[in-house]
Amino acid sequence: MNDILKQAGAIARAEVEDFLYMEADLLDEWKLDDWLKLLTEDAEYFVPSNDALEGNHRTSLFTIADNAERIRQRVIRLNDPNCHAEFPQSRTRRLITNVRIIESDAGSVTATANFVCYRYRRYERIREYVGKYRYILKRTDAGLRIRERRVFMDAHELASLGSVSFIL
Repeated sequence: MNDILKQAGAIARAEVEDFLYMEADLLDEWKLDDWLKLLTEDAEYFVPSNDALEGNHRTSLFTIADNAERIRQRVIRLNDPNCHAEFPQSRTRRLITNVRIIESDAGSVTATANFVCYRYRRYERIREYVGKYRYILKRTDAGLRIRERRVFMDAHELASLGSVSFIL
C-alpha cells in the first residue's frame, strides 16, 4: 500500500477527486460537449453486465462498450431534441465518494470511486444507480483526461433500473 501512495505523488488523490467532481457536475448539468473535452482521443466508456464485471467487451455482454467515436455519436444523439429517450432531459444528481488511487505512473493514474446517481424523469419513479467507477486518467498539457471510464453497477437485476439513455 505504501508503494502505491508513494507513486501516487505524480498525480495526487485530491487532484483526481476534484476532477471527478467536475466531471459529475458537467454530466448533471447536461454540458455534454464540455464533458467530451475531458476525454482523450482514444477514450473508451464501458458498462459491463453485473455478472461479468471484469469481462472483456469483445467476448462478454456489456450494457455499453463505446470507443471514442461511439462516445461522440452518443453525445450528438443525446443533445438532439429528437432524442426521445432523453427529451426532456432527465435530471440527474451524482454523489462521488471514496476516491482512491489504485495504480500510478509518471503520466497516468488508475482511480476508483463509489457513486450514487439519482435520475429524475417526468412520469417515472426516481431511479437510483449505485456502483463504482474505475478510471484510467492521463496527464496532458490541458490537465487530466479520461482514457477509460468503467462503470460497475451494484444492482443484481439491471432491468428494474430502466433504460440507461444518459451518460452514467
